[in-house]
Amino acid sequence: MNRLQEERKGIRMNSKNYDLNINIPVKEYADAVVAGAGSAGCFAAIQAARMGAKTILIEKNGILGGTTTTANVNFPGLFHAWGKQIIGGACWEAIERTAALGGAVMPDFSIVPERHWQNQVLVNRFVFASVLDEMCIESGVKLHLHTMPAHVEENEDGVIVVCAGKDGMYAIQTKAIIDATGDANIAGLLGYARVRSKFLQPGTLSNKLDGYDIEKVNFNDLKNRFNKALQEGKLFITDCQSAQNPFQQELYDHRVNMHITDIDASTSLGKTQAELKARLTLKRIVAFLKTVPGCENLQVTFVADECGIRETYRISGENTITSEDYLNGRVYDDSVCYSFYPIDLHLHDSSGIKQIFLEQGVVPTIPYGALIPKNSKRILTAGRCISGDTDANSAYRVQATCMATGQVAGAAAAIAAKENVFVKDVNYRELCKELTLSGAIVPNNMETK
Repeated sequence: MNRLQEERKGIRMNSKNYDLNINIPVKEYADAVVAGAGSAGCFAAIQAARMGAKTILIEKNGILGGTTTTANVNFPGLFHAWGKQIIGGACWEAIERTAALGGAVMPDFSIVPERHWQNQVLVNRFVFASVLDEMCIESGVKLHLHTMPAHVEENEDGVIVVCAGKDGMYAIQTKAIIDATGDANIAGLLGYARVRSKFLQPGTLSNKLDGYDIEKVNFNDLKNRFNKALQEGKLFITDCQSAQNPFQQELYDHRVNMHITDIDASTSLGKTQAELKARLTLKRIVAFLKTVPGCENLQVTFVADECGIRETYRISGENTITSEDYLNGRVYDDSVCYSFYPIDLHLHDSSGIKQIFLEQGVVPTIPYGALIPKNSKRILTAGRCISGDTDANSAYRVQATCMATGQVAGAAAAIAAKENVFVKDVNYRELCKELTLSGAIVPNNMETK
């Protein structure tokens, strides 16, 4: 059967998971398909395309950047550790291009800060998103926005991805696929093992407040009102991260640092409930604050498009990052990139954050095997859903690390497609060579800028 005949016939989608039997037209062929255009997915696609792979990037939203843009967590980090750069390549190029357009606040990276977060880069969401647009287009990435994978299956030629778009369903045949969904959705659709923590971390809906006079707020009175509201069921203890000084820091920061507990955003219905709960929580808090003298005219001037999600599923990988290895800065035989962030586990009951800081000079690494679902052939993962335990995941889930793992996955997918090998059989030395040529910083090269 030639390609034209195959396109006309399409694929027959008949799965034990679905009660339907229909033909889906194969519209496109690719070397690499990337699902999810967040911190990991964008750079997976850019890297693969720059290495000559025909690359398609699928994204459910109409804007690139994921959590950085849609959830307003617009301070990707960390790219530096102990005064040295540890993440480079297209990831860092995007930050530099954003800064050149006046869209990023760059700290002095030569100074080791007292607090790790002081090395965060604050980016303007619009400028950063437009830079990602440009980099994808320049690299030759084909964008499929407002699109979601609906079904995935492996065949002798690679992977078939059935997409749901505004104009219906269609299929893409690809040699390799990169799961950058954050939830390991593609790995799950293909039937590979996934794991999850016993308790999922809460989410956060980014927001901004204004219209009040903080000089007129009596914080002792506010605390009394808060305790009364708790007793009356008008507020919940999870609505405020500090019961000792309720909403004090929030009013100074002009935002509610909320924790949305008991949510599971791994499915569309679960994510729906998370979004509804997040907005209702903010509405409840604002209604309470408006009863406080000085806050009568308080209003929400900005709310993110999506509730920021910290964790759902992770793959069970060929290698798994443990918190012990992470905190000790283990350099694996197949280390492919660095990560630099403390253990940062937001507790599920909203009682605080478990933090374990890295010892002086320690820089953790990420092994290639953590990107590969166990026993898989043509799928890689990138971003927060790579293989690791709960504590390690709370550290490497940050955006700079996600970008770096995406870059690795893109390079590996391009090599696998070009040489027609399974992703686990990609030559490690060749992978490191390609990453280094692209400006990435590879741990086993012992090179930092």
